[in-house]
Amino acid sequence: MLPSSIREKRSKKPMHRTLVIIVTLILGLGSGVSSATIPAYVDGQPVPSLAPMLEKAKPAIVHIATTSRAAAAQGLDPFFEHFFGTVPKRRDESRGLGSGVIYDAERGYIITNAHVVENAEDILVTLNNGHSEKAKLIGTDPEADIAVLQIKAKNLQAIKLADSSKLRVGDFVVAIGNPFGLKQTVTSGIVSALGRTGLGIESYENFIQTDASINPGNSGGALVNLKGEVVGINTAILGPNGGNIGIGFAIPANMAKSIADQLIEYGEVRRGRLGVGIQDLTPALCDPRIVTPALARAFGIAQKEGAVVSQVDEGSPADKAGIKVGDVIIAVNGDSIRGSSELRNYIGLLRIDTEIGLDIVRDGKPMKLTAVIEAPPSHNLQGNRLSDKLAGAYFQDVTIDGDPAIAVAAVERGSPADRAGLAEGDIIVSVNRQRVGNSSDMAKAIALNDRALLMNIIRDGRGLFLLIQ
Repeated sequence: MLPSSIREKRSKKPMHRTLVIIVTLILGLGSGVSSATIPAYVDGQPVPSLAPMLEKAKPAIVHIATTSRAAAAQGLDPFFEHFFGTVPKRRDESRGLGSGVIYDAERGYIITNAHVVENAEDILVTLNNGHSEKAKLIGTDPEADIAVLQIKAKNLQAIKLADSSKLRVGDFVVAIGNPFGLKQTVTSGIVSALGRTGLGIESYENFIQTDASINPGNSGGALVNLKGEVVGINTAILGPNGGNIGIGFAIPANMAKSIADQLIEYGEVRRGRLGVGIQDLTPALCDPRIVTPALARAFGIAQKEGAVVSQVDEGSPADKAGIKVGDVIIAVNGDSIRGSSELRNYIGLLRIDTEIGLDIVRDGKPMKLTAVIEAPPSHNLQGNRLSDKLAGAYFQDVTIDGDPAIAVAAVERGSPADRAGLAEGDIIVSVNRQRVGNSSDMAKAIALNDRALLMNIIRDGRGLFLLIQ
């Protein structure tokens, strides 16, 4: 609802004429624009339409249907089945719907959301002309919710990805997708906000917010500008019961492209690290209990934006570059940094061995440093080498009170290990009732029965059992 202070202004000019003039200015359909498609006329007046743009864009937007199957025991809880033997199983089938964007027509690559194809055993892509093709999953990045598929169809039509860094609040946008399975649905709106972070939807967030209607099934579809270029990949909505209330979110095209390129090249995203602990400086972004004006003055911080370095890991790229606790990082490669989320997103999208220039402020004085992004420190063992059920977890042999133990060093968000309930910092005591003291013991215990892993872990000083199946 508009604020009560806003009032409708009436004009003595004929309303239809005023409307035509206003919309013509918005869409650039004046007589001076020679490249514009000739519009239809009503009562001698041109009526602007998005149809010419959509006729070019819609063939690049596809419908995605997935099928996943999960085995379940009949009449016996899987926990007891682990100890008392197998029973006949049934196959529970679930289906999912989503959208996708043809990114590379020649090679058949399609960008969509990772959650659209999560756990999918079969992926069917339906083109705008009704033709369907089974798709191959090239790779997923659950932390940013991007996936790449590939189909072998010919004569595909791709859509251009715009430079989303040039997007502005107030720009007109159109969402194209398949909400609720209704194929090729188009809705329009504006860019409501940029750089939305801290929503807890993904690990890496830099969302475009729009009031163009986005509903279940739109995920993975395109948010396009009036030129028919993709500015974002529709991903999530904020609303009761999954319905649209005018608050939708899309992953910026630049971010989606960077991730898609790595998925195509490597099958995964190889994120590097700078090796710093950071917190927000901007009052609008930070918790005032943590970053106060008094704290800012204590560090000699005068500017209002940037990421404050609260920790520097020994031997890290930041340490080698000369970054110190209390420094404020205000720009990377000349791009301004408003807060910690922006810095984390920026670094997370850079490839390993990339050299970056850092603008920092130390004791109120500007400085320039150079750092080289490195791979995160390797862990002893990746979970997927032990079992598919542990994919996304990294285990490390440690010593606790003089005794050998296995710790969960990291868990990728959205991974099978994460969904199973493992968390960073967990200490593995036993697997399948076999006590384990190192990764070799754990591999042997899993080999006894990989169908269901009964794990005894210590979390926050308390023991608990975790059944992973």
